[in-house]
Amino acid sequence: QVQLVESGGGLVQTGGSLRLSCAASGRTFSTYTMGWFRQAPGKEREFVVAISRSGGSTFYANSVKGRFTISRDNAKNTVYLQMNSLKPEDTAIYYCAAASGTTIDAKAYDYWGQGTQVTVSS
Repeated sequence: QVQLVESGGGLVQTGGSLRLSCAASGRTFSTYTMGWFRQAPGKEREFVVAISRSGGSTFYANSVKGRFTISRDNAKNTVYLQMNSLKPEDTAIYYCAAASGTTIDAKAYDYWGQGTQVTVSS
């Protein structure tokens, strides 16, 4: 069992930056692929970015490539999402998730956090 707790969301102006954190419980954090997903009002949850167990591989949605950076610290059981050059269309609830395999498919993620709101004003 893994529990995930996101933090770092908030209100930011267009072009601004935010850094999200996701702290995981348990001793098996390093065995999970970690991903970030988001859900905007009236839209389906969508993949944002994922990072492999070791951190050696990362996967980005085209919409955030070049602006967002995912990283992880297995010693601290934490995954981070650095978001730069934010746009109003990035406004959503951001969820951290853990998967046993290397995947960007939300259905394959076993554990989810409660989410943190990110709002980008124009």
